[in-house]
Amino acid sequence: MKRYICLATLALFITHLAGAQQIPSMIGSRVQCTDNTAAGHACSNVDMLSRLSMQDMEIEYINDIWGWVDPDTKREYVLLGAFSSVVFVDVTDPINPIYLGQLPGHDSQVKTLWRDMKVYKNHMYVTVDGNGMNGVQVFDLSQLRSYSGIPINFQETAVYSAITTAHNIAINEETGFAYVVGYRLSHLGGGVADTCGGRGLHIVDIRDPVNPVYAGCFSDLFTGRGGSGYTHDVQCVIYRGPQIKYQGREICIGSNETHISIADVTDKENPVALAAADYPHVGYSHQGWLTEDHKYFLMNDEFDERHENPVTNTRTIIWDLSDLDDPIYHSSFSHSTTSIDHNLYVHGDYLYAANYTTGLRIVDISDIKKPREVAHFDTHLISDNKGFDGAWSSFRFPESGTTVVGSYPDGLFILDPMPGMITSTDGSAEIPESFSLSSAYPNPFNPTTSTVLALPEQAEVRAEALDLLGRSVNVIHHGVLPAGEHTLTFDAGNLPSGTYYIRVQTDRYVTGTKVILIK
Repeated sequence: MKRYICLATLALFITHLAGAQQIPSMIGSRVQCTDNTAAGHACSNVDMLSRLSMQDMEIEYINDIWGWVDPDTKREYVLLGAFSSVVFVDVTDPINPIYLGQLPGHDSQVKTLWRDMKVYKNHMYVTVDGNGMNGVQVFDLSQLRSYSGIPINFQETAVYSAITTAHNIAINEETGFAYVVGYRLSHLGGGVADTCGGRGLHIVDIRDPVNPVYAGCFSDLFTGRGGSGYTHDVQCVIYRGPQIKYQGREICIGSNETHISIADVTDKENPVALAAADYPHVGYSHQGWLTEDHKYFLMNDEFDERHENPVTNTRTIIWDLSDLDDPIYHSSFSHSTTSIDHNLYVHGDYLYAANYTTGLRIVDISDIKKPREVAHFDTHLISDNKGFDGAWSSFRFPESGTTVVGSYPDGLFILDPMPGMITSTDGSAEIPESFSLSSAYPNPFNPTTSTVLALPEQAEVRAEALDLLGRSVNVIHHGVLPAGEHTLTFDAGNLPSGTYYIRVQTDRYVTGTKVILIK
């Protein structure tokens, strides 16, 4: 079987790891996106809250990224893949992130370009692509609470050893099953009856988080290079889409090198292939994510820009999954860049795409026929070429809207997408009945304070801070916001102590609240 083509290609640039140009950390003050730039980074509608360098996180490489919110303390933590470990960063105060330490890989000899992490019931599950005997590493994230000011080398909680290495792991948090893809079986697996040979999904029951148990496997030999059935990445959900006969069943959508692959995995011992389909000018069907109504699946193709075909700009493939038995290539969205795309995720009506050398791109997909880019932040200052440096993935914390991006060799970026759309896109969010502005918290403050704006309808909003003479000293937001609740953050890092007034106005309303800055 042909091994993971993406890593084989990425290995070509491992030789310049040691000579990578790093940029220093920037913490303590929000950097606003002004005139389409923030601290030298090209941007639009995205502020940089902070940036941590690889040096300050004690690592030499960055790959995948995920996040965890502590249900007890509500603190927000970044889980960042590195060459030989997973790095932990507390971003509860996103302007002042805290590096907490690392979890070394189970096989300490393995250094890898790709380490994947997902979370279930406050436990992190880690896979490593490459050689060695890493298995699936399990870590109880509550250990992060033990940080007391000195970075910690944490210890793993358990390891699942039926496999040696794997490219990715996906978890359906509703069911408590993990789906390992691009894996190699281990002779230490204890008699695991996996007949798929590392080609598709290796299914693991993690309902007891520290005692993973093999549950089944699935592969579709009509997909993958050379008919291998290889699954590069997958999303598995309880289906709530338009096709009645599959509603309530567990469905997996695989990105399988050459095809999209759809399977019903409700019965883990007897998964059923529903459909597979390809699309024009396939390069490498890499990864994708469902829209929240489960009607569409948005996929990236990692190699289409590099092949000799008509694709020039970065593109996102849009699948119509109204009929899971017959997925239809709906269209593709052509980005304004020509960089290679990597992981993407859907949050409400917005697509967050990590496009290597051109960074994070945010696309409004509320009208699937007319997607439009509404925000971006270029994490990679060195170039915008068709290389593999830069942003590999992103994670958005659902409550705060804080968005984090890992970018090699540029560091960890903590960002605030500013159109306001990010804090009000969840399908379950209720539309406020009236216009209002909450009191600011904290108050007094230093150097940031936040207030929540409730909009009963879409409106152009100007939010600014005024001094006691009524002069504008900080434009917090100026632009169109959709109906919903929006967090507005006033960063007074460059202002003297004193009393200020946050004023918010639309064409129909005006209100405000008083705040006190004490330094």
